[in-house]
Amino acid sequence: MSGLEILAVVAIIGWIVFRQLRGEPLRGKRAVLLPAILTVIGFTDLHGHGAAHLQTVDVVAITIGTAGSALIGLAFGAITRLEERGGYLWAQLPVYGVWLWLGLFAWRGVAFVIADGMHAHVAASSATLLFGLGVNRLAQAAVIVPRAMAMGVPFAPEKDGNVFMAGAFDRGRSRY
Repeated sequence: MSGLEILAVVAIIGWIVFRQLRGEPLRGKRAVLLPAILTVIGFTDLHGHGAAHLQTVDVVAITIGTAGSALIGLAFGAITRLEERGGYLWAQLPVYGVWLWLGLFAWRGVAFVIADGMHAHVAASSATLLFGLGVNRLAQAAVIVPRAMAMGVPFAPEKDGNVFMAGAFDRGRSRY
């Protein structure tokens, strides 16, 4: 990753943190599809940085780093406040959730040190950043989606007016 790409990732993370702390209507595509896209781009980026040179030690180190990122994402999903506003889902990260962001940054640093110590050159590069962030956000969605469905509150409408996974929420409401 170039310095510009790293700066872009930092800016994206800063924007995500700001929006989560402020709270906002939770749109399904932003909560589920965007992390999936980040994960795919990150995975592709890993393979673009020498897939032929991806050693077993790289796979092990990437797996360790990604597992930690996923666990932190599950914690994000668990502490995110969900409520109904105007008939749709509203989400807000409590201020103490910033500690999870700091934990994620620290974990990424530890994962780089572990990878470097294992001589996992691809895993110790910045190529893992988008992949780890995507997995983190997918793990958060893996907790938030079932919570929202249990509440019976659909995601907020997308800009085109459609509600992501609307049918799943309609089925839950039709029973009552």
